[in-house]
Amino acid sequence: MAGLLTGGARLPAHAALTAWSCRRPALAPGDDAVVYVGDEDGSPRVWITPLAGGAPAHPVDTGPQPVADVSWSPTGERLAVLVAPGGGEHTQVWTVRPDGGDLRPLAAPPGGSASFVRWTHRGDVLLLAETSAEGRTEAVLADAATGARQVVAAGPLLWPAAASRDHAAVLLRRGPRGRRRMSLAALPSGHPPGEERELLPGLPGTTDHGALPPLGDVAYLLSDAGRDRAALVAVPAGGEAAVLAERPGAELDRFSLSPDGRRAVLVWNVDGRSELAVVETETGRARALPPPPADVVTSVRTSLDGSLAVLAAESPTEPSHVLVCDLDGGGCARVAGAGPLPGAAGAEPVRIRARDGLELAAWLYRPPGARGPAPFAVHLHGGPEDQERPAFNPLYQNLLAAGIGVLAPNVRGSAGYGRAFREADDLALRFRAIDDVADCVAALVRTGAADPGRIACMGWSYGGYLTLAALTAHPGMFRAGVDVCGIADFETFYARTEPWIAAAAVSEYGHPEADRDLLRALSPLRAFDRITAPLLVVHGARDTNVPLHEAQQVIAAAAARGLPCDHLIFPDEGHEIRRTSNRVSYVGTVVSWLSRHLLPPP
Repeated sequence: MAGLLTGGARLPAHAALTAWSCRRPALAPGDDAVVYVGDEDGSPRVWITPLAGGAPAHPVDTGPQPVADVSWSPTGERLAVLVAPGGGEHTQVWTVRPDGGDLRPLAAPPGGSASFVRWTHRGDVLLLAETSAEGRTEAVLADAATGARQVVAAGPLLWPAAASRDHAAVLLRRGPRGRRRMSLAALPSGHPPGEERELLPGLPGTTDHGALPPLGDVAYLLSDAGRDRAALVAVPAGGEAAVLAERPGAELDRFSLSPDGRRAVLVWNVDGRSELAVVETETGRARALPPPPADVVTSVRTSLDGSLAVLAAESPTEPSHVLVCDLDGGGCARVAGAGPLPGAAGAEPVRIRARDGLELAAWLYRPPGARGPAPFAVHLHGGPEDQERPAFNPLYQNLLAAGIGVLAPNVRGSAGYGRAFREADDLALRFRAIDDVADCVAALVRTGAADPGRIACMGWSYGGYLTLAALTAHPGMFRAGVDVCGIADFETFYARTEPWIAAAAVSEYGHPEADRDLLRALSPLRAFDRITAPLLVVHGARDTNVPLHEAQQVIAAAAARGLPCDHLIFPDEGHEIRRTSNRVSYVGTVVSWLSRHLLPPP
């Protein structure tokens, strides 16, 4: 696809489409190699790159199914691999030797899904979460070498966060989105699990992640319970919780505790960009690390001795790549990745005032060479507790190359700006989030960036829902709409999604029975006759999070009303687009379709 001229250079639209990425890296126990998930050959699979000697990266054969995660056992003998059969959401855990031998399943519940959490650093024992088709989750200690299994906890809306090295304690997360609680449970050998002790009882907020040192005597939690911004909280056995690390105006995005428990690597979210720090757990002394050579860090894991961290990081101009950071010296070295794309467009942070005075953050991508108001696509992220950040997005680069700008806002309900902002769209407050979309469009027009007659709305997952909702609430505002894996009707969504997803969504959207009237008022399909803009509907046939039925209802409703509606259904994808060939098809279709509706004919 030809790009627009800007200073004699062209935006690398085609290169952005086919650029490969590296995600979820982990160090070998000897720190001499890194394993990661890479899609260099068109589908995400396991790759290993040596860190010395100049040997090239090589793939590990785990079969034809897409890979979502990988981790190296502390003994070095085995890899844990998370695979997504058929590209869908019912993931399985397999194990394989680093040389590709002895590949076999470790967790594949019939009709359900399995994930690995982390190695316990006791032999090759892995902490797993197995969720049945009925939505009940079991926390399992599984030996990757022998296949031996021990169920240590079970229940709905359960997630095991960590286990002590002696397997005497396990950290368990329970509860729905935005209301999660962490408990420490004793595991007497040979007996049923002991009593659970809730670690931050009675405090509003959520505790999403946690880790344990070898003895399990302190729980380290990522939590905003009792506070607005997520921080690192330490809860000693039998003691009171204490904040170990916090930053005003910033959220703790993720952290990695070293296997010996002596230090934690922190990734702070500062207005969407990542900053790194290290905290020594015994003294509480924290120090900042030099800024990473990328805008957003999406994964962090530490070496066995805590001296190194391996990161996955990306920027608008560079796909996800692997960095190894010296935690004592502070330097980061790139060890895998496609590299930056020369000429790719960056993102400009902007602030928008909503009609009720709430400030919204957004990222603006201006079409190069534009003179005067330009066509724009407002792109809405998923979640809604996700966050639009300055990450690599081939769709954005190709829209810009076609002459279409992008505004990617964080409407109320987004993560990264505190608990009050994240909860500002719960239940009936969702109508205000829908109005936020219109306020973002008004700001685009008011500043002269966008042509009011050539603005499209599009989004993925919850963003697909919000697109449909904005098209019904503000029908004259948009020239076109693109719904990607979006919810059309909350009643059918609750009836057909995974049971655990439905149970977890009640605190966010409302109860399907107690809040039936509210959910009907919020469902775009029930006000579909208000939509006047042509639609493009994109969905994965194997999507069990937001089932394909949601897209089919939109397509049928559009046909019944004579509304132009094109669609693109991927038979081998689920809620995400994993394969490069499908990404090329998706981006090409969206850009061509929006160009037809937003740009003047040639």
